[in-house]
Amino acid sequence: MSDHASISAEIAEFATAMPTGKIPASAGHIMRLSLLDWASVAIAGGNEPVSRKVQALVESEGGNAEATIVGSNTRAPARGAALANGATSHALDYDDTHFIHIGHTSVVVVSAALAVAQKLGASGSDFLDASLIGVETACRIGDWLGRSHYQAGFHQTATSGAFGAAMACARLLGLDREKAQHALGIVSTRASGLKSQFGTMGKPYNAGIAASNGVEAALLAAAGFVSRPDGLECLQGFADTHAAEYGDPANALAGLGEAFTFENVQHKFHACCHGLHASLEALEVIRRNGRPEPDAIGRVMITTNPQWLKVCNIAEPETGLEAKFSYRLTAAMALHGINTGALTTYTDEICRDPALTALRDKVRVETDENLADTASRVTVNLQSGATLNGEYDLEQPLPAPIREAKVRKKSATLIGEEKSEAVWQTIEALHASRLSTFTRFLTTA
Repeated sequence: MSDHASISAEIAEFATAMPTGKIPASAGHIMRLSLLDWASVAIAGGNEPVSRKVQALVESEGGNAEATIVGSNTRAPARGAALANGATSHALDYDDTHFIHIGHTSVVVVSAALAVAQKLGASGSDFLDASLIGVETACRIGDWLGRSHYQAGFHQTATSGAFGAAMACARLLGLDREKAQHALGIVSTRASGLKSQFGTMGKPYNAGIAASNGVEAALLAAAGFVSRPDGLECLQGFADTHAAEYGDPANALAGLGEAFTFENVQHKFHACCHGLHASLEALEVIRRNGRPEPDAIGRVMITTNPQWLKVCNIAEPETGLEAKFSYRLTAAMALHGINTGALTTYTDEICRDPALTALRDKVRVETDENLADTASRVTVNLQSGATLNGEYDLEQPLPAPIREAKVRKKSATLIGEEKSEAVWQTIEALHASRLSTFTRFLTTA
C-alpha cells in the first residue's frame, strides 16, 4: 500500500460534499470566463478535420439523444458527446492551460460535465459548480503526480483531466464519497494520453477520450460498479505505473475546498502551444521597445525551461498544425509582425514562406533549468552589433478586469462580437437559468 492512501478519499470528499455556498466568488468568475473561452474555441473549432472525424464517428453510432454535439444539430449519448466535444474544443489548441501541472483543464472537464448535466436535465448552477469542482480536481491531482509524470511523456490534459472529469460528473450524479472513490478507481485504469501525439490529431483526441472516460467512470460508479477505491495511489496503481513524482499530499491538497488553485489558470492569447507564449510575449516586448526590421536581424536566442524541448520545439514545421509547436517559426512570425493570435495564421503555406524560413533559421533555442516553465528570455542580435532583450513570465498577476477584457476580446475575434456578447451574458446569468439557454449557442441551428 502506498503512503498516499488518503488522496482519493480526500478528493472524493471534496467533490461530493463541497458546499456550493462556500465557493469563492473569484473562483466562480474565473470558471465563467473559462466557460466563455471553452465555448468560443469549441464553436470556432467545429469545422476542423479532427472535429468532423470524431463527430462523424459519434453520430454514426446513434443512441439516446442525451447531449449536444458542438457544431451539429445531432444529440448523442453523454459519453459520445463528451468525446466529440473534448476533441472539438481542443482542436485549435487555443484553450486555457494550468501550469501547476501543465494541463488543459476546461476542454476535458467542461465537455464531460456538460454532457452529463444535459443527460440529467441539471440546472445551469449545478453545471457551473460541477465544472469548477472538476477543474480543481484535475489541477490538484496533476500537481501531486508532478512534472516527472509529464516529462515521461504522459499528457496531463488527458490523464489528470480524466480524474477531474469523473469528479465533475460524480458531483452532478449526486454520488456519495464511496461511489466517487470507485469512479476515481475506474478512471485510474482508464486514463491515457501521450505527448508523442502533439502536432497531430491525436492531441485533441486525447482531450476527447479523457472527457469520455470521466463520463463513463462516473456513470458506472453510479450504477454500483465496484473498482479499486484507491486505484490512483495504491501499489501498482495509476501513480506507480505512470511515473508519478508523488508530491507531498499536504501541499497538493492544501486548502482544498477553501482556496481554488484553478483561479491561476492561464488563458491563451496566441493560437499555438502554451509553451511558446512566454517567448512570444518577450518578443512583443522587444518589438514594442526596439522594432527591429527582420532583414537587420543576425541571430535570435530563445531561452526556455528544458522540459519544453520535447513539447513545442519542432525546428522545421511542414504543416500549420506543426507550426503551433515551433519556437523557431513562431518567433519568425512575431518578428515579422504576423498576428500569432489569429487562427488563419497557422497554415501549411506559412511554413514555406521564404522570408519566414530565412529568419526561422537564425533562431536558436537554449535551455536554463533554473528558468520557470512559465517564463522565457529572448535576445535579438542585430547585424549592426546592437542587442535587444526581452523576458516574460506568464505567472505574473493579471488583474481580473484585464483578464476578462482579454478573454472577451479573444472570444469576439473567434465567434463574432454579437454572438460572443450574447454567450457571455448567458453565462453570467447561468446560475439562475436553464442550461439550454447556453447550449443553444453550440449547435449549427
